[in-house]
Amino acid sequence: MHTYKAKKFNLPSLEGISDESVKQHIGLYEGYVKNFNAITSAAVELMDDSEKNAHAISELWRRRSFEFGGMRLHEHYFEQLEGGAKAPDTSSSFWQQIAAEFPMNGEGQPQLVLKNIGNMRGPGWAILYWDSVGRCFQTGFTGEQHQGHFVTLPIILALDVWEHAFLLDYGTTGKGKYIDAFFKNLNWGVIEKRFAEVR
Repeated sequence: MHTYKAKKFNLPSLEGISDESVKQHIGLYEGYVKNFNAITSAAVELMDDSEKNAHAISELWRRRSFEFGGMRLHEHYFEQLEGGAKAPDTSSSFWQQIAAEFPMNGEGQPQLVLKNIGNMRGPGWAILYWDSVGRCFQTGFTGEQHQGHFVTLPIILALDVWEHAFLLDYGTTGKGKYIDAFFKNLNWGVIEKRFAEVR
């Protein structure tokens, strides 16, 4: 079976998110990659006697999706911060679609929508998806990275609001300040490119 390798990200120092917080967060991501590979290997070995090990195999297979989801969502997350903050290109197809779907008031969308979703009580991910069938965006929240997703929809923007993303810099009540910092550091060019590729 395929063995995954942790990606390296070209991240500058971020405004409002410390280097130490980023270092620990990347360490967590690398753990997801390592655990996915280890679980896969262990499950394959147990299949030598699949009847005897049926319960253990099924539990490992269930756990794989959690580790894989953590791996992929963190790759989306860190890629959005590569290259430093970049302002939106309001002439891009992404922003034209956003403007068609959402009222552009104040700081605009999708920041406002994802900030509201991310600020809900509880840890998880606030996510912007593109539905090519409905030709529209969908926004959602997943408390566990392997559950609650819009099935088949590609992820355009992923905001991590698990405590590990903000606890070191802002404490237990600082989620909102962290979310503000995340959007200040976002490279909108990455988001616009993702949309262009799936539109």
